[in-house]
Amino acid sequence: MALANEKSVSDGKIWGLCKLPFWHSTSSSVAASSSSIASSSSSFRQHHNGISVDHQSNIHAPLKVSSVAKSLLPTRRKLSLDPQNKLYFPYEPGKQVKSAIRIKNITKNHVAFKFQTTGPKSCYMRPPGGILAPDESLIATVFKFVEPPDNNEKQVGKKSRVKFKVMSLKVKDDADYVLELFDERRDEVAVEQVLGVVFLDAERPCPALEKLNRQLAEAEAEVEARKRPPEDTGPKIVGEGLVIDEWKERRERYLARQQVDGIDSV
Repeated sequence: MALANEKSVSDGKIWGLCKLPFWHSTSSSVAASSSSIASSSSSFRQHHNGISVDHQSNIHAPLKVSSVAKSLLPTRRKLSLDPQNKLYFPYEPGKQVKSAIRIKNITKNHVAFKFQTTGPKSCYMRPPGGILAPDESLIATVFKFVEPPDNNEKQVGKKSRVKFKVMSLKVKDDADYVLELFDERRDEVAVEQVLGVVFLDAERPCPALEKLNRQLAEAEAEVEARKRPPEDTGPKIVGEGLVIDEWKERRERYLARQQVDGIDSV
């Protein structure tokens, strides 16, 4: 009986040893497999969601990339400026001095331009803006008051803190220049150039000063030309009220011939 009991106990231990690990390993393996399936399914869902999100984001990606690329690309110039990036002024403290810049439309479309400055109290431009036809150009005059230095030191050759900005905008052929034009279409406005200020010694000739004087003379000539009244293309008046009209002369000659022909027939 004791042997039987020991055998049964030993058999129970063997079965326990055989059963417990089997079921434990089976359950753990099942749990592991289920967790792996869940993780794989969740990862699949995440991956699937990632694909769907990426797919949705890719729909708007070209627009974002194009806008970013457009902002990084250099602005295509519509105007040619001479000088290109500086405005030269004769240095005369306590006086109002002038500079000049030639602006030319280098496109095949009409282009509006406009000046801006960081010193509106001491500077102004003539004209402050306008519209140029293709290949048309003009010389703008820039006026600036030169403040005397505090230490009586000449500012010749030195740059001023005042800046000027030239902006451009493509317009229609029949467009009129108004002050609100650049505000209404501000998204289309391009900055052509930011111009610095350099002072020249008015008593010492140099190529830059000579060029400035030539441009100022041309600008004054253009202003005077615009002030002149347009030429009259109508009938020419000779003497006191005598009007030379080609059609009137032809009518008089025709009536004269009719009278001669009537006299001959009589």
